[in-house]
Amino acid sequence: MSVFKARRVIDQIRGRSYEETLMILELMPYRASHPILKLVYSAAANASNNMGLNEADLFISKAEVNGSAVMKKKKVKNRKIWDKK
Repeated sequence: MSVFKARRVIDQIRGRSYEETLMILELMPYRASHPILKLVYSAAANASNNMGLNEADLFISKAEVNGSAVMKKKKVKNRKIWDKK
């Protein structure tokens, strides 16, 4: 998934409540919304289990998408096999 595609979804949910975020992500037509929805579910479960917070009180305070390292591909040059006679 492209960074730009994921950033388009993240920009829509930043600063919103947990319940509002779930509604937005479930109705979005983008493919990037499903992994982000799973991420929000997981973060809410961690907050309620580990810290004892109520899911209704949660909101998205910070969300960012960063690009990974780009791998350079070398251009293959002519590979002639020279006969040594």
